[in-house]
Amino acid sequence: MPDLFEPLTVGKWTLDNRIVMAPMTRNRAGAGGVPQDITATYYRQRATAGLIITEGAQPSAAGQGYLNTPGLHTPRQIDGWRRVADAVHEEGGRIVAQIMHTGRIAHPDNKDGHETVAPSAIAAPGEIFTAHGLRPHPVPRALETAELPSVIGEYVHAARSAVEAGLDGVELHSANGYLLHQFLAPSTNRRTDAYGGSATARARFVIEVAHAVAEAIGGERVGIRISPAANLHGAVEDDPAETATTYRALVDGIAPLGLAYLHTIGDPAGPLLAGLRTRFGGPLVVNDGWVPVTDGSTARRRVRSGQADLVAVGRAFIANPDLVWRWRNHAPVDEADPATFYGGDTRGYTDYPAHPAPAD
Repeated sequence: MPDLFEPLTVGKWTLDNRIVMAPMTRNRAGAGGVPQDITATYYRQRATAGLIITEGAQPSAAGQGYLNTPGLHTPRQIDGWRRVADAVHEEGGRIVAQIMHTGRIAHPDNKDGHETVAPSAIAAPGEIFTAHGLRPHPVPRALETAELPSVIGEYVHAARSAVEAGLDGVELHSANGYLLHQFLAPSTNRRTDAYGGSATARARFVIEVAHAVAEAIGGERVGIRISPAANLHGAVEDDPAETATTYRALVDGIAPLGLAYLHTIGDPAGPLLAGLRTRFGGPLVVNDGWVPVTDGSTARRRVRSGQADLVAVGRAFIANPDLVWRWRNHAPVDEADPATFYGGDTRGYTDYPAHPAPAD
């Protein structure tokens, strides 16, 4: 049986262990969406993870959703990510950038007035936090069919920028109700062109993005994240048969690319995700989502049972930069302070201590 702390070859990388630091929005980018020096410190501290997946980075100005999130499309942003990549590599770690176009989960106030676009002109439910407080999500402009190649080009440019910055690869965020997921979900995709109207058509845009990015930087440098039926941000997938057909079409469309990994949110033992893993044929990263894996024994069971090749861990990494060491040595795990999750400075970001070394 494989163990959580054994090395594993994933795509182009040999990872020291099977613990993945999950992508987590922290809202601490500097002006112009540039990762700051504290961002490099933050990821350096957590470089013992087998693989780090960064917080979502927008591939274009229009792709930004939240305040103070990093981009991956300008020279200054690339320079910022280069400092992050260098910091992690100096500690022997591996790090990929999550490319996250938020689509309709956005507000012009958070991105210098840039418009919000989506598959269809349907506003997301609820409100989004802006510099001026909570505001309703605006009705997005539906992307024209002729525009879609340029949006795919944004993903390609971001992926090439990640490699230019020295990052080890990218993850395509096709989950949690953001742009790629908005194409997949019937509630957010009401298109009547070749990218909507059926499960296969809804999967088409995500497949095309994955093919273009894999061609640009090599499939072995690319992972993809999905969350079937998670029903987040109004991306509702409540017909089990339709959902299964959609995601089978998606995975069948990307399986020939030899992508580095498939990252799923949900129960990996469920029939849908277990079936998708078989169809994908490559390494599986599992993430329990809103009921996060926070203890090493649960993560170890996922790997030993064969349900997963790797386990993604979020909040536990915030408060425990040396989480791998703590789990390996059965040391106490600290709790993160939710008040410091989003925005701010070093407090709750880079000031969590490592576990005291044992006395001689």
